[in-house]
Amino acid sequence: MQMLTKFESKSPRVKGIAFHPKTPLLAATLHNGTIQLWNYQMGTLVDRYDEHDGPVRGICFHPTQPIFCSGGDDYKIKVWNYKQRKCLFTLTGHLDYVRTVYFHREYPWIISCSDDQTIRIWNWQSRTCIAILTGHNHYVMSAQFHPWDDLVVSASMDLTVRVWDISSLRKKNQAHQAPMSFEEQVARANQGQADLFGNTDAVVKYVLEGHDRGVNYATFHPTLPLIVSCSDDRQIKLWRMSETKAWEVDSCRGHFSNVSMSLFHPRHELILSAGEDKTIRVWDMTKRTAVQTFRREHDRFWVLTAHPELNLFAAGHDNGLIVFKLERERPAFSLSGNQLFFVKDKIIRMVDLTTGANQGICNVRKLGSQWIQPRTLSYNPAERAVIVTSTADSGVYEIVSLPKNSVGDGKETPSDGKRGTGSSAIFVARNRFAVLDKTGQNIEIRDLSNSLTKTVKCPVQTNEIFYGGTASLLLASTSSVVLFDIQQQKVLGEISTPPVKYAVWSTDGSMVALLSKHTITICNKELEQAALIHETIRIKSAAWDDSGVLIYTTLNHIKYALSHGDNGIIKTLEQPVYLTRVKGKVVHCLDRLAKPRVIQIDPTEYRFKLALIRKNYDEVLQIIRTSNLVGQSIIGYLQKKGYPEIALHFIQDPNTRFDLAIECGNLQVALEMARSVERQDVWERLGAAALKQGNHQIVEIAYQKTKKFDKLSFLYLVTGNTQKLGMMQAIAAKRGDHMSRLQNSLYLGDAGARIAVLRETGQYPLAYYAAKTNGLDDLALDILEEAGMTEDDLPPPLQNAGHTSLAPPTIVFPQSDSNWPIKNLGESFFDRALANGGSVEGVINGEAVEAAADEAGDAWAVDEPIEADAGDEDEGWDLDAEVVVAEEKEVAEIAVAEEADLSEGVSPGVGENDMWVRNSPLAADHAAAGSFESAMQLLNRQVAAVNFAPLKPLFLAAYSASHVHVPANATLPPLEFHIRRNPEMTELREVLPSKYLDFEDLKSSELAEAYRFFSRGKFAEALAAFRVILQKLLLVVASSESEAAEVKELVTTAREYVIGLTLETERRKLVAEEPDNVTRNLELAAYFTHLDLQAGHVQLALRSAMGVFSKAGDHATAAVFARRLIDAKPTDTKVVTQARSVLAQGDRNPRDAHEIAYDHFTPFDVCPASLTPIYSGSPSVVAAYTGTRYLPEYKNTVCVVDGITQVGLPASGLRSAV
Repeated sequence: MQMLTKFESKSPRVKGIAFHPKTPLLAATLHNGTIQLWNYQMGTLVDRYDEHDGPVRGICFHPTQPIFCSGGDDYKIKVWNYKQRKCLFTLTGHLDYVRTVYFHREYPWIISCSDDQTIRIWNWQSRTCIAILTGHNHYVMSAQFHPWDDLVVSASMDLTVRVWDISSLRKKNQAHQAPMSFEEQVARANQGQADLFGNTDAVVKYVLEGHDRGVNYATFHPTLPLIVSCSDDRQIKLWRMSETKAWEVDSCRGHFSNVSMSLFHPRHELILSAGEDKTIRVWDMTKRTAVQTFRREHDRFWVLTAHPELNLFAAGHDNGLIVFKLERERPAFSLSGNQLFFVKDKIIRMVDLTTGANQGICNVRKLGSQWIQPRTLSYNPAERAVIVTSTADSGVYEIVSLPKNSVGDGKETPSDGKRGTGSSAIFVARNRFAVLDKTGQNIEIRDLSNSLTKTVKCPVQTNEIFYGGTASLLLASTSSVVLFDIQQQKVLGEISTPPVKYAVWSTDGSMVALLSKHTITICNKELEQAALIHETIRIKSAAWDDSGVLIYTTLNHIKYALSHGDNGIIKTLEQPVYLTRVKGKVVHCLDRLAKPRVIQIDPTEYRFKLALIRKNYDEVLQIIRTSNLVGQSIIGYLQKKGYPEIALHFIQDPNTRFDLAIECGNLQVALEMARSVERQDVWERLGAAALKQGNHQIVEIAYQKTKKFDKLSFLYLVTGNTQKLGMMQAIAAKRGDHMSRLQNSLYLGDAGARIAVLRETGQYPLAYYAAKTNGLDDLALDILEEAGMTEDDLPPPLQNAGHTSLAPPTIVFPQSDSNWPIKNLGESFFDRALANGGSVEGVINGEAVEAAADEAGDAWAVDEPIEADAGDEDEGWDLDAEVVVAEEKEVAEIAVAEEADLSEGVSPGVGENDMWVRNSPLAADHAAAGSFESAMQLLNRQVAAVNFAPLKPLFLAAYSASHVHVPANATLPPLEFHIRRNPEMTELREVLPSKYLDFEDLKSSELAEAYRFFSRGKFAEALAAFRVILQKLLLVVASSESEAAEVKELVTTAREYVIGLTLETERRKLVAEEPDNVTRNLELAAYFTHLDLQAGHVQLALRSAMGVFSKAGDHATAAVFARRLIDAKPTDTKVVTQARSVLAQGDRNPRDAHEIAYDHFTPFDVCPASLTPIYSGSPSVVAAYTGTRYLPEYKNTVCVVDGITQVGLPASGLRSAV
């Protein structure tokens, strides 16, 4: 037997504790007056209540209502509603400390006991005291109702345990079936008043004497007429009751100090006790002997409780509480075909999954301890044998040949197996099984008679062994799993994982899922990782679907995981189950009572995703047709995976359809949706998308809708549509837009219209010169006359001005009737299958599909003759008949040949720039040589650079730094000189260009300036400075290998600062624009503190986060930052004082007002694109240059840290030294 800790918290002394009967909530009352409400599954503090004055000792949840009650040293009993998060009312009447409070299972009663020597029963609906039980003559330490009878048991410091009969009270408060008369009502009311202190409502049935000192606690057995009590005399006493008397059965001795609490195990014949000797002890109820003792070094135990329905216990001690189990609840099982073998209550059972027949085969009661259930079961179908293992006695196993016939459902059939010691044992072949000797780190191979045939030394420190295929094992250590061939005794594969608890193989043995506490590692049979799935809640079991999808369970969900890492929720569970087989829509599993169950699931979502990944479009189409798979999540998934055209068929919302149509380039659907939406921004987006495709006809519609007249005129110009340009000129005249008229007249080459505009606007000198320039002398004189001016009054014309006309170029090939030609990729599978305007209904309706096919056929019929005529249009003209192409070609060849003869034997030498390119593998040297193309290729291979726009000025500066140009004669080009960084070198194969950037200068100037910006809080300037440093480091030439290593370190440093500054600038922008978004503000502040900055800068980030969280009321997390800040040892005493103040506030009030996505216990990196954490072990992609981790959806995007490289593209690594 072992204590399996499920949850542990740190707090002041816990004096009372209670489980919620249905939800995973645990209430703890503290010595400092606080009530804490914990979610023990998630490990989070849900709420806290601080209205009691002084220690709170009693706590109890109501069985059905969302309320709980508490009693404390302030003499008060308070009833709380945890959903409304407030105290509903207070019951007063006790005159001293209240020790315990409990709800009645049926009636609206609360029982309480106090140091005022009384027990009170309250009606919490009427908020009155309905009975006072007197008789104890010292403090009453506990009092509670019987689980099903009208009895109360109490324990007192007067050395007695008393059993009270409250049947009269029940009858008096029981509702009458028929309406009462007036006299009956008066009599009942008077009876209640008269009996208040008359002790007729509750009478003492038994007084149990036997303890030598004060009794701390007493409780009933849930089903038997037994009572257990514990006392300061260090004893636990067991009492039995009958209808007429009660007597002491026996005592359990072993505690070294006061026993605080004792209780019966809800499922086994065990007693649990907790004492001030810092131990929790488990006793055999029948033998009254100690079974197990669990010790803590420094914490005395004050309270102990059992969950009313689950196999869970909780204990409160001096420094917090602990939630634990005494046994594993996962049944040992093994699946073979349709037969499931499992162990329940130490009986090996077999259930046929097709028929549901369940039968016991034999028992294994002699294996290990009676309180410890078997841990694993391995089945050998060839020999019909099983190996059952147990953790008792440091690990034991038993190999059992299953009998064909069983007696008494297996209970009376002994196993008659052979036993041995070993922590793990599994079959590895038809007649061989492997046993792990954990102490000696050996693997023993044994035959079915349990005889040792071979011993193999473990190649790694092994804690567990799993099946790894025929004659192979998976060896699990604390940090890895090894695939080990037993026959060849060699390691076939290895993978790093958290400690693995279970290994689940797929049906065909091609994939294996390695289950850890919070992660699942999916590998192939060579242990090459395919996916890593991280869960915040415990993973319980897994099984493979026939289609290769992993179905797994957590504490409260059934989930799926695809082999490449996509996962999602299938179904919510009330209690955990352990999967045994998944077949279609049916999940076979075992619950915690080892009862076989069948759960129906909907596999549509994961089958759809799997078919999409495998490009099985027929199945995708079938799912679209037959299921209602609609929602934002599936649409978002299709967009993320690059299938917006499929998502287009799912939805009818015009806005969403428009977005998807733009994304997949379907302009016709986008145009249709834009017409239905009719919004300015939609038309603008459509115009931009159509312009990229060269579809100027849709661009024209978009510009017309948005009234972009200038852009429309230019569109008509570039497409050669002079007719519509003339219309635009007329429209401009109607609008009175003189600038647009002038522009259109220029596009048309209409000098008269241009002169008319200038005259109308009073620009007479310009009108005069326009007329003169275009040879319209008479019109020029008319303009002078109209203006009342002479030629002398005009500004003089340019000396070289003549009679020239500004005319547009001649239209050679008008494009007004045809769009820019693009490659026709044809209709996709889904366009053909779902051809009905994009609606899924059209797929199901066969007539619509046929109509669409007929329309397409008509279109082909129209197109065919047009294309044939167009192809042979100029055939009858014989335009090529007299063109002698062959002769011209021949003359040209002769001329080229003659020139080649003149230059025979002459070859140019190698230029300096070419030598630099040949001699250096560095991008900086190639840029200095002017070979920008090869420099970009090098950076692409080394760091996956794809966006070279930020590097253009650096390339040009590098070229300028290594070249000097001296002016020559006026008719000659300047003289070019090349500057080398090693001028003393005479060997041409080693000459190199001068350095453009010096690493030491970069550190002393620009890096120092960036640090100064950071310290002064100039975040935008600091962000720009660090990003420029990252870009310049690409062109830094290191003088040695050590300097090259420093360059890489500086890249990492700059990366951390860029990510941190991005977080901070985004946070400040959020505060200004969305002040109500406090949660996101807190998350960004918290993430900033986890970046690897200089010590002083980390302190600045911690101070900022501490202030932000304190201001928001998240005192618990603020205290975390305060503690980190104190540990950083800042030199400023004011900072230390402030941090200690925040830390003290967090200790007093360890609660957060906001729930944020932040776990400071788990290491993580920040994705700079989404500004969200990527926890250790989660799937990610890396930017090769900076090593920045991104979420997988940002693969193939440009890195936002450096603005140059592509995320997820492999690269060889930056090279800075020759």
